[in-house]
Amino acid sequence: MIVGCVKERKTHEYRVGLTPANVIEYMAHGHPVLIEAGAGEGSAFADSDYEQAGATVLDEAEAVWRQADMIVKVKEPLPDEYALIRPGQVLFTYLHLAADRSLTEALLVSGCRAVAYETVTDSLGGLPLLRPMSEVAGKLCVQEGAHYLEKTNGGRGVLLGGVPGVKHAKVVILGAGIVGPQACKVAAGMGADVTVLDKNLARLA
Repeated sequence: MIVGCVKERKTHEYRVGLTPANVIEYMAHGHPVLIEAGAGEGSAFADSDYEQAGATVLDEAEAVWRQADMIVKVKEPLPDEYALIRPGQVLFTYLHLAADRSLTEALLVSGCRAVAYETVTDSLGGLPLLRPMSEVAGKLCVQEGAHYLEKTNGGRGVLLGGVPGVKHAKVVILGAGIVGPQACKVAAGMGADVTVLDKNLARLA
């Protein structure tokens, strides 16, 4: 199977579907790897890193889509990529189809075999590919919230941790699943007064 990885087209998406270490693993199992030039730049991987790992770097995304039996991405294909998806081709990426009817229909028309990261489950019913992204989201949401509480960003001029003589902020977190505990750690670490709400007492404990 020829494995391909293209540069993400979504705005502010800097991740890449395959790292050079992934390339080495695929090559070790007999699968040639094609990488679009510049695909890893946002994640600090140069084309030469992929070439040293054994991948072939191609100048055009279209060439990767055309030759690869499986495309490994991070985010869902954008409309200008729909026509590049081939019948029988495996597409492995985050898809979130419930919120995207046009993509769902395009995948059905394409005849590809799409595997959504967010639906992959382990033997215990967990979501091993979605979990780390949820952990990142939990850590980042407090950081972003604190940024927009600043007066210069249109906020009320609240500092999460406060300072002597100024009360610290109150943070309420709805849900203690995967995102919630990570947000709690960051908010509490910044000195905020944190309340977590969840109907699952075991998760709260």
